[in-house]
Amino acid sequence: MNITLLTIGKTRTAYIKSGIEEYLGRLRRYVPYEIVELPDVRNAGKLPFEEQKEAEGKLLLQQLAASDHVMLLDERGKEYTSKQFASRLEGILASGKKRLVMAVGGPYGFSKAVYDRADELLSLSKMTFNHEMVRLFITEQVYRAMTILRGEPYHHE
Repeated sequence: MNITLLTIGKTRTAYIKSGIEEYLGRLRRYVPYEIVELPDVRNAGKLPFEEQKEAEGKLLLQQLAASDHVMLLDERGKEYTSKQFASRLEGILASGKKRLVMAVGGPYGFSKAVYDRADELLSLSKMTFNHEMVRLFITEQVYRAMTILRGEPYHHE
């Protein structure tokens, strides 16, 4: 199974880009993982937030195949411990689906159409993080999950 992280906009902060690159390099041993950065919506600052969500939603939905398992990173999603997340990933990986798509929306979240397409919602925390940090955190958690599943010593309890 391939894992794709879909994001709106580019990661611009140097230390976050560096952290993501570190975990992308580590993940290559375990699973194909890519980050697809979709362009920011043009004139987003001038659009009402609902219109911005709709435009971003169209971009996201264009990237999805009918066979994808879609997991939205969303504040209303289910929270897991790292071990529980590893177990959840193991179940998805064993499902026979070809691709897991995890999506990080824009600043106002996802459109209704994207929520309707989602298979599940995942929350990293009850706290709010900026979207660039979420990219780093979820990439690290996927790496952590892979090491947990292989019984490797990265994760400590």
